[in-house]
Amino acid sequence: MPPTPTAALALLTPTRRWMPWPLPALTAWAGGWAVVLAVRQLGVPAGWDLASGLVLATVVAWPNARPWRRLIAASGFPISAALTASPSLHGEPALWLAALLPLVLLYPLRAWRDAPFFPTPARALHGLATAVQPAPRRVLDAGCGLGHGLRALQGEWPLAQLQGVEWSAPMAWLAAMRVPQARVERGDMWLADWSSFDLVYVFQRPESMARAWQKATTQMRAGSWLASLEFPVPGVKAHATLHADGARALHLYRLPAPRRRDGGPPDCPTGR
Repeated sequence: MPPTPTAALALLTPTRRWMPWPLPALTAWAGGWAVVLAVRQLGVPAGWDLASGLVLATVVAWPNARPWRRLIAASGFPISAALTASPSLHGEPALWLAALLPLVLLYPLRAWRDAPFFPTPARALHGLATAVQPAPRRVLDAGCGLGHGLRALQGEWPLAQLQGVEWSAPMAWLAAMRVPQARVERGDMWLADWSSFDLVYVFQRPESMARAWQKATTQMRAGSWLASLEFPVPGVKAHATLHADGARALHLYRLPAPRRRDGGPPDCPTGR
């Protein structure tokens, strides 16, 4: 007896555990087109091939835990089907796959494991300079993308030394061009040294926030700040939460003084 839709989804759900993002999305897109090509070989009426591919792509996309991932994985196939339906493309799905190559070059697969490209809204950091006192001298945008966050940080602290780190080389180059006042490096934000910064800004994934907090508490000085747009650190109370643009929350965390080895109270942070 064929499995029920619920049973099929249950079989697909464990793939989240061993398929790092964006492989689930790529699997949904490629699987949809594989079904299309297979159904066309059977000589079924026109339209059923694309319908079959859409069903398969949707089923594969559904187990993704996050709604935005589910949307990306599910929408890739119908978008590609609409594009390849153009007479100039002759219905060739291979052209859609070829169109993905510039995206992979611009945003490598490894970077998707941290966060897909979502730029910082223009007003999302408004009021940060009022909440963070004294004004930080050195500020890092960890995973700066095209520099939207750097621009917003510059608007808050025009005199601060801004630095960005971005894994994608083309995006790091473009960010440096867009924000020439900042020093932008191509590199891994998780390997970068955060110890010299007074504030580190991140706009990551919910799954990355525990790791970001661990890195901040390990490397950053007492009294420095971690600012996270939209996603809070699990289990840690924010020093403040701003809602500048009315849409996304900006969570601010002040790094505590480290515990003394003798079990006494935390050492007082030195003045800066």
